[in-house]
Amino acid sequence: MIKKAINFTYSTGRRIVISVVGASVLLLGIVMILTPGPAIVVIPLGLAILAVEFVWARRWLRKLREMISRRGADGRGGRRLPLRLRGG
Repeated sequence: MIKKAINFTYSTGRRIVISVVGASVLLLGIVMILTPGPAIVVIPLGLAILAVEFVWARRWLRKLREMISRRGADGRGGRRLPLRLRGG
C-alpha cells in the first residue's frame, strides 16, 4: 500500500515538474520570437522537455524536425552573408 502511494506520488510529482519546466521554457521561447533572443533554440528545447511526458509535444517536435530538415535539404536554409561581411 505504501509502495503504491509512493509510486503514485513520485510519478505525479515528476509529471508536474516536467510540465512546469517544459511549459516555462516553451513560453520563454515564444516570448523570444518578439524580443531579442535565441527562440529558434529555446522552443525546440521546451518541446523536448514536454515530449518526455506528453505525446502531443512529441508529435510537434517531430513535425518541427521534419520541417527543418526539409528546409535544409531544399537549399532554402537561409541566405548566407557575403564573405566580406562575415569577417573572413
